[in-house]
Amino acid sequence: MDILISAGEASGDLYAATLVEELRRLIPNARFFGCAGPKMRAAGVEAVVESESLAVVGLVEVIGHLPRIYGEFRKLVAAMEARKPKLAILTDSPDFHFRVAAQAKRRGIPVAYLVAPQVWAWRKGRVKTMRRIIDELFCIFPFEPKFFADHGMPQTSFIGHPLAWMAKPSMPRAEFLKRHGLDPTKPLVTLLPGSRAGEAARHLPSVIDAAERIRHRVDVSAVWAAPKGLIGRMRDGSTFRERISRSSIQLIEGETWDAIAHASLALAASGTVAMEAALMGTPMVTYYRVSSVSWFLGRWLVDVPFFTMVNLVAGRRIVPELMQNEGDGPALAAAALQLLTDEAAQTAMRSELAKIGECLRGEEFPLALAAKRIQSKFLPDTV
Repeated sequence: MDILISAGEASGDLYAATLVEELRRLIPNARFFGCAGPKMRAAGVEAVVESESLAVVGLVEVIGHLPRIYGEFRKLVAAMEARKPKLAILTDSPDFHFRVAAQAKRRGIPVAYLVAPQVWAWRKGRVKTMRRIIDELFCIFPFEPKFFADHGMPQTSFIGHPLAWMAKPSMPRAEFLKRHGLDPTKPLVTLLPGSRAGEAARHLPSVIDAAERIRHRVDVSAVWAAPKGLIGRMRDGSTFRERISRSSIQLIEGETWDAIAHASLALAASGTVAMEAALMGTPMVTYYRVSSVSWFLGRWLVDVPFFTMVNLVAGRRIVPELMQNEGDGPALAAAALQLLTDEAAQTAMRSELAKIGECLRGEEFPLALAAKRIQSKFLPDTV
């Protein structure tokens, strides 16, 4: 039984790979193919397209990549046409996956969408398209099903946030610090500039500057937690490697959750890493930067009181968010030092972050719940 599954970025790759494992427990004869990242490939998904080729952020930044992305889209559609899967499961990257979903529907293939696109924040008009091309929408934030139902899309369900179950360290703090030669008497500041090459390159100059400024005031250890292979994908990767070395910042690859969980403070790009930090109770300062043109256009399209999902879920500002030019080195350092030197503020933030974790956890592992619903709704003959 062939099932198409596709993810366009690192968090989606993790969710989709885990969903594949859950579905295999229910449907042992299922075969999966599609757009796959490293975790999906390790889970046995046949990669017609590698998801790293889609990892571009920004309204303007994507333009130069459109011919290549369209070529990947055509490869995926051709595989869909040839193999005629029983189901298409699409994760994140709505601009790409809405087009994949439309092609699936034309071929009579039902579509399950994992992680609802944030159309409540911008481009609400896309709900009309979603009603037409998506048969089941899985939401990871509790306020989303009501939004979609109010907009005429009842085929949605809240499953809980996978990271509320998955994000945790793999070793005790003492072992992690010893493994990397970090001084246990110093506060640990973990730098999280993003998992995509482009966003990391945009954020690192300010983040490195902030780390240097923090160290002038407080004797801290600083690490850059990066996904494996990220520097190799960065155009100026060797330059950044040299820069962090000169700044006494240690690079740690492939141990992001440990680096977050054991940190005194995280400087986190607004996105998945910020949510990971929240769910592990790590105090943080968040930031994000895109091109000036993307920022200008986006400000007219986005309709939310906060940019960071941690604050959106809380319904109030509980973590600092320094967007675009506000997030330069001096501002990041000032916000970080305010937290590092105020234990009461750290404790209060940890308490608020714990409430978010409770809100997002749900009663059952979200991806096991999604697998059960997929089987019962779309593949009942496999029971």
